[in-house]
Amino acid sequence: MNAEARRQFTEFVAARTPSLLRLAYVLTGDRHAAEDLLQSALTKTAGRWGSVRDSPEAYVRKAMYHEQVGRWRSPRWRRETVSADMPEPVVADRSEEVDLRLALERALLALPPRRRAAIVLRYFEDLPEAEVARIMGCSVGTVRSQTGRALARLRELVPDFAALVEAPPAGSMRS
Repeated sequence: MNAEARRQFTEFVAARTPSLLRLAYVLTGDRHAAEDLLQSALTKTAGRWGSVRDSPEAYVRKAMYHEQVGRWRSPRWRRETVSADMPEPVVADRSEEVDLRLALERALLALPPRRRAAIVLRYFEDLPEAEVARIMGCSVGTVRSQTGRALARLRELVPDFAALVEAPPAGSMRS
């Protein structure tokens, strides 16, 4: 990579890392795994910078999606971690909004990988259906059916989800 390409790549990483890290967190559900996922995708992007510099963010998003799907399919991803100490019990905030967000997060993690990715890309990242279809490597119809089924399942798992979708409080789903 020449000096100019390195400068462009460094500027891209500095400008887009916060947004890309949020996407990685939603895909993984874990801060450390999200950092690893983003690092892996940025490494791939750096290697292909000459051919992707016109739309690097789309390339990184697609790389993260494919990498995470690969991790979900890997038997190592399903292994349990043994620990000598019991985890501390989680004490939820008593406000309804926080409880609802926690329930929604758990419900998102319960969705199958493709449906979760469709929801994340479509609503969390606010991408158009065509872009989501391109990233996921499927048709727009598949994106629509996956998001429709995922939303229906979220409504089953989180009954208060319908109220959140109809009248979201300021800053919800984006923080």
